[in-house]
Amino acid sequence: MNKKERLVAAIEHGTVIDHIPADKTYHVASLLGLFDIKTPVTIGINYPSQKVGNKGIIKVSDKFFTDDEISRLSVVAPKVILNIIRDYEVVEKKTVETPDEIKGIVKCNNPKCITNNEPMQTHFHVNNGILTCHYCEKEQDINKFDDGNVDEYDNGGGTYSYLSDNRV
Repeated sequence: MNKKERLVAAIEHGTVIDHIPADKTYHVASLLGLFDIKTPVTIGINYPSQKVGNKGIIKVSDKFFTDDEISRLSVVAPKVILNIIRDYEVVEKKTVETPDEIKGIVKCNNPKCITNNEPMQTHFHVNNGILTCHYCEKEQDINKFDDGNVDEYDNGGGTYSYLSDNRV
């Protein structure tokens, strides 16, 4: 497909998040705080993809994300592709990888964990797809939790959450 046949309009400068599983597209947008930013954001879902079946794509004009912001995506949409755009050209491609530690994104499954009973940020160590709570050492598979386990995120412009019992 050439540039004239794009399914979603090209951006001059910014970031394109591609190969998002279609059902996770709005979760990714929420984790990144995209519903409150002032620059144009294009969100598309259910585009055909050989890599993930149906995919989502998010284009954010004039926004370049930090590594910390991007590492949050690995929990809900691992292996998404990040394209950095300058002057309508892709100048850098990155595959999102899960970091060694995840803070403030995932809820601990242990109801007795201090993070579920006190207003504090969660903290997990990641090893081969297994999340281990820093506080209670409860383990959970990163691939086997639903969005109810994704904690809220405040990007400075507002709080975004998938939980009904927000604590942070």
